[in-house]
Amino acid sequence: MAHQESQELLPEGRLVDAVLDSKDVHDFLSELALFSVEQLDEDGELLCGVTLLRHNRAATVASSNERGRAVDEIQYSYDDGPCLRASREQEIMYAPDLIHELRWPDYAAEIVRQGMRSILAVPFDLIGDAKAALNLYSESPDRFSEEAIRTAKAHALRTSRALSLAVKVAGDREINHDLKAALESRTVIDVAVGILMGQNRCTQQDAFKLLQDASSHRNIKLREVASAVVASASGSADVKTHFDS
Repeated sequence: MAHQESQELLPEGRLVDAVLDSKDVHDFLSELALFSVEQLDEDGELLCGVTLLRHNRAATVASSNERGRAVDEIQYSYDDGPCLRASREQEIMYAPDLIHELRWPDYAAEIVRQGMRSILAVPFDLIGDAKAALNLYSESPDRFSEEAIRTAKAHALRTSRALSLAVKVAGDREINHDLKAALESRTVIDVAVGILMGQNRCTQQDAFKLLQDASSHRNIKLREVASAVVASASGSADVKTHFDS
């Protein structure tokens, strides 16, 4: 029994390892989409997409192939559909035959034109504010039985931890990028303040106020003013550093 449980946990462990080993979060998300098709598609005919809602924005962050991505992205033009609703409401959404779908008639008609007949959207159980859904598309009507829906639900629940980790890693990298940019900006400003202190024989506060005044009068960012000061002092540009108003 213990051996069987360890085997059942192996796929999740594989995905967590994929998050930690991936140089880019997108690599992991692609792995997730392919892994989902591998686990849920016995016939090899399903398309898969992963919809992520974050910071009030929705996007297809992974797909099993390019056709899967193209089909999945159609929903955003309508701002509704089984995939978006599954993400927003955290409920399973199943459209057994899109030709007769009444909840999203315009969206359904477009998906049918793309050759799809049924859609199953299953929400992930993520930690934090982000929401997501696993979207499965089939060219066959009534493609997903009750058992298939239960299996997809269990799969989404089992892989939610890995997806939560990926979203957190992506968020941390965004924060680190923003922090790096802020630190670089701060460094340029500090150097410019030092230059102005030497040129004008003034205090740090007075030098910083010179930068602020120039930024305000010229309606440009403080960092750009500071960069101009540094460039002028290094002899690479002819820029005034006393900021005559």
